[in-house]
Amino acid sequence: MPSAEAQKGLTMARYAGADCRRCRREKMKLFLKGSKCDGPKCPFESRPFPPGQHGRGRTKESEYLLQLREKQKARRVYGVLEKQFRGYYEEAVAKKGKTGEVLLQILESRLDNVVYRAGFAKSRDHARQLVRHGHLTVNGHKVDIPSYRVREHDIVQVRERSRELTPFVIAQAEAGSRPVPAWLEPIPSTMKILVHSLPARQVIDTQVQEQLIVELYSK
Repeated sequence: MPSAEAQKGLTMARYAGADCRRCRREKMKLFLKGSKCDGPKCPFESRPFPPGQHGRGRTKESEYLLQLREKQKARRVYGVLEKQFRGYYEEAVAKKGKTGEVLLQILESRLDNVVYRAGFAKSRDHARQLVRHGHLTVNGHKVDIPSYRVREHDIVQVRERSRELTPFVIAQAEAGSRPVPAWLEPIPSTMKILVHSLPARQVIDTQVQEQLIVELYSK
């Protein structure tokens, strides 16, 4: 696993465009804006086609294009830049198990994803912001690196002085309104998240065909 300093350096650059354009580019909702994505005001509802003057046209989807789009979709869902994503892939190749499944497990174990999955943030972008501002601890130590990777039996918790902030008050009030994967156990009363294990592929609901990503990078 990269050092804390290396991880922090990889999180500095960030996509600054409109999130809804990314959903339109992938021709599916990536749920990057939290509850807005479920409502009628979601731009994807009225424009479910790629942005740009040729967005409505039919694009011939070659094998390479399908693989590339799947990789881009995964990157956008988890909010990861290309260099960092490639690093995750190379790490997955070096580990035991199916490369695509290990890659998804690595992405799921990011701290920002854990905070989002547990219902403590409305989106992964929101979770990244909360982590960067120093509101979270892992095993009692403050962590402000969104790409920090949790491990089995880790305890993630909102710092006591941060629990009265509006995002966490809302998260506590809305506890249970969103399904939480079984590998995590949020405890709203103490704003704590127990990491029981790292997720197997069958419990990761991200709509991505990881084998296409493996095929792309294997060329």
